[in-house]
Parts: sequence; structure tokens; C-alpha cells
Amino acid sequence: MDSELRRITERVRAALTHGTALRIRAGGSKDFYGQSLQGEVLDVSAWRGIVSYEPSELVVTVRAGTTLQELQAALAEKGQHLAFEPPCFGRDAADVSAATCGGMVAAGLSGPARASAGAVREFVLGVTLLNGRAELLTFGGQVIKNVAGYDVSRLMVGAMGTLGVLTEISLKVLPRAPAEATLMCAGLDQQTALSLLHRWGAQPLPLNASCWLMETSAASPRGHLYLRLRGAAAAVEAACPRMLADLQALGGEAARMDNAQAAPDWNACRDQTLPFFRAPAPELGLWRLSVPQTAPALDLPFPTLVEWHGGQRWLWAPLSALGQLRQCAAAVGGTATLFRAPTSADAEAIQRFSPLQSALGRIHKQLKHEFDPAGIFNRGRMYIDL
Repeated sequence: MDSELRRITERVRAALTHGTALRIRAGGSKDFYGQSLQGEVLDVSAWRGIVSYEPSELVVTVRAGTTLQELQAALAEKGQHLAFEPPCFGRDAADVSAATCGGMVAAGLSGPARASAGAVREFVLGVTLLNGRAELLTFGGQVIKNVAGYDVSRLMVGAMGTLGVLTEISLKVLPRAPAEATLMCAGLDQQTALSLLHRWGAQPLPLNASCWLMETSAASPRGHLYLRLRGAAAAVEAACPRMLADLQALGGEAARMDNAQAAPDWNACRDQTLPFFRAPAPELGLWRLSVPQTAPALDLPFPTLVEWHGGQRWLWAPLSALGQLRQCAAAVGGTATLFRAPTSADAEAIQRFSPLQSALGRIHKQLKHEFDPAGIFNRGRMYIDL
């Protein structure tokens, strides 16, 4: 066993012996996400590096402390990428270098392409995990057909480190699309944009990502719709004039953007460095509403950004709107999460993730007990009582 992994294992074993809570941390780029941080820091940032990479097999295995920048650079050299576009949140808007592969899987967050390419979960082939008994366990493998029975490796996606310390992760990667184009249309209200996206979704179009952004004035019902197309060059070039015509027929001011200009904007949307993601007022929190793509525009009076063809909606709203937001999301079959809390004592008592139904809550507790019986990992990070 490598000395660094031995150090981590011994730290977990000592915490188990003394009942010490541990807070798993590498780059710290997602410290803001979830409930308040508890316990002593278990630093895993030194456990990093690409273990193996087979471009011809479209699979890479990395240690959890490996930065996303390092992995993405290696993939780019071979014309490949992580198709789900994981966000690279930095400690501030200028620093996106802290995000790691372990945090990417633990948080389970995906970028603009999630609606078409799939989520993190679909690309995780296997993991190695240090559980709460200080046992090193391996689940899954490096090919999808190796996964049989319960797919425990994908269970770790979005678990926020509450089930153990990820040490190695095997991921499926994909070649970059040969062609890309971005279309922009001003003057569309949210419902018109959603209806058009739903209509396009039933057609064979290379629509990879979308973003509807409310105009500067929150009172304005209109906004800008951005569309990214990816795929074969012939398919992208054939779709552009057709989609521009659909946009113009609705009265929008539509145009094709230069790729050199559009690419940084999509990255900024992914990493939440767009101006929209700066808090309009200190008392407002950033809420993430996960709803069916076919859900209509929600009757909420807050600044809004819509992604994933309608499936993900970001709003700036005060903590007092918690009941309204969760009721509105639940009415269309969705959930509301307090993604970034304002700096307020009241925020500490807020359940940031939507409460679990009783049956699902029991499953969460049983899984936590099985993987981490002493409750030493990321205590209360997902839910206050877990």
C-alpha cells in the first residue's frame, strides 16, 4: 500500500477507535454545498494521479485527489472529454483549479450537456472506497458489462462522502464531437422557450445544451435563449438554419454566435461564473430546482436561469421562500435545493436538500449504517439527522 493511502487508512482507523468525526476534503471547491461542515479535516488532496488511461477503450482510472484540470488536459490530448461536463467551482470566480475527481463523483453535479449526454452516474464504471471500518473495497470495474447485481459504484455518486472515502474512480470517456455551433435568441419568454425546446426534443436534432436567462430586470418576462449543437458537421450545419427559422418565427432576434466567443460563456455557465450567479443581494440564496423537462414555467417572482431543456432551474430567493419553492417544485414532480446559502445564522437550521420520503429516508439510514456504522464520515452533510 502506498504511504499516502496508508496514512489516510490509519487516520480513518484512529477516528473509528475514538469516535472522531471526519470531514473529507481535497480541493475544497464544494465546501459551500450541503449542510454545515462538521468534524476534523481528512485531507486527501495528495492522493492524486492518473492510474491508467486507455484511449482506444474509452476508459480512465484516476485517484480521487486528481484535479479535473489534470484529467481534462490528458483527455484533450487524445481528442476526448468527460461528456457530462462536470463543473469546476473554484474558491472564487477566477480560480477553478481546485475541483477534484473525488469531489466530482461525491457531489454528483453535471454541466450544461447533462440533458443530452447523461449525468455523472452514467459514466462511473467502478470505484475503490475506504469505508467506515477502514476496509478498502472495490466495486464495479473498467467496463460496463462487469457490473452485476447492485451497482454500488454508482451509489457513491451524489452521496457527498457520507458513505466513505473514494480512493480510485474508473470513468467512461467519449471523443469530442467533430462540430459545434451556438445559437442565441433574444426576446423570448420562458414558457415560449420551453415549449420550443420540448418540440425540438422530439426531432432528430443535435441539440446538446440550452440555457434561458432572464433579462436584467426581474420584472421582465422575456430573456435570452442560448442553444449549443454538437455532432457530425453535416448534422450541425443542417440544423442551424432550421432552428434559426423556428426562433425567428416566434418573433425572436436570432443569430449564430462565433464559437470562440460562445465557448467561454458555456464554461462560465458550467462553473457558475456568469454574472447571473453573483448574489443580487446578501440576503438571497441560490436555489436549484430539479424538475421534469416538460414542466411549465413556474409562477415564481425571482431572477431565473433555466438549463437542461427545462430540467434544471436556478433562482435567487430569500430563505423565507423555502416553503413556496418546495411546494411549487413538488407540484410538478420536482425538488428544490438551497445550493448556495446566504451568510446568515438562519441558514444553519435550513434543510438544504428536499426532505426525504419516509421509505427513502430509511434506505439512506440503512446504507449509512452499513458503510459507516460509527457515523464518522461527513456527519450531517446531506441531512441534519444523518
